[in-house]
Amino acid sequence: MTTATTTTGLPAAVLWDMDGTLLDTEPIWDVGMIELARRHGIEMTEELRLATLGNNATDALTKVFDAAAVPESERDFAGEEAWMVQLVVQLFARELPWRPGAREALDLVAAAGIPMLLVTNTQREIAEIPIATLGAQRFTATVCGDEVPVGKPAPDIYLRAAELAGAAPRDCLAIEDSPTGAAAALAAEIPNLVVPSQVPVTPAAGRVFRETLTGLTLDGIVDLFAAARA
Repeated sequence: MTTATTTTGLPAAVLWDMDGTLLDTEPIWDVGMIELARRHGIEMTEELRLATLGNNATDALTKVFDAAAVPESERDFAGEEAWMVQLVVQLFARELPWRPGAREALDLVAAAGIPMLLVTNTQREIAEIPIATLGAQRFTATVCGDEVPVGKPAPDIYLRAAELAGAAPRDCLAIEDSPTGAAAALAAEIPNLVVPSQVPVTPAAGRVFRETLTGLTLDGIVDLFAAARA
């Protein structure tokens, strides 16, 4: 295992969330979820929309099935997930906008020689499109929600990323935007920086906040990382 560099105070690796953190894809997922709800005879409420943000596929589908009162015996998780994949792939094939400051933040971390890994609940089949927008070459590895036993908010995906980075979880920094992702990072005992997008994230030990990635500096990362580890 590597450890955070004591002379610089920088993390041994930065583990980036994708949807809502680096790319503004949440509105695209909203379209998919609205269509899924209508497919089951209901309209997507704001409460249901917010509840499904950042979820893995099983959790999101379960919440829609519950809202639509779909009987347990009629819940076709595999079929509905395949339908969603096809729809979202089509939507992602259009322009994917960056979050403010995200491109510059990636360049900053890369220039400092800090390994970066992408950690997303999105299935690999869908994720390859936005990963291409981000530039797969930026990342030491990418880990998707269908490549671990349980997606966020479980810790599996972050523990796998730390393992691939060759670093102890505590020596990594996770950068997230959603309650689900932030919970996954803390469950893995990885300090995390939260840059909220659509849903507020509750303050907690091991968690620091920044309104935007715009203007992020290496000194800022050192300070935020130290505060999250304290």
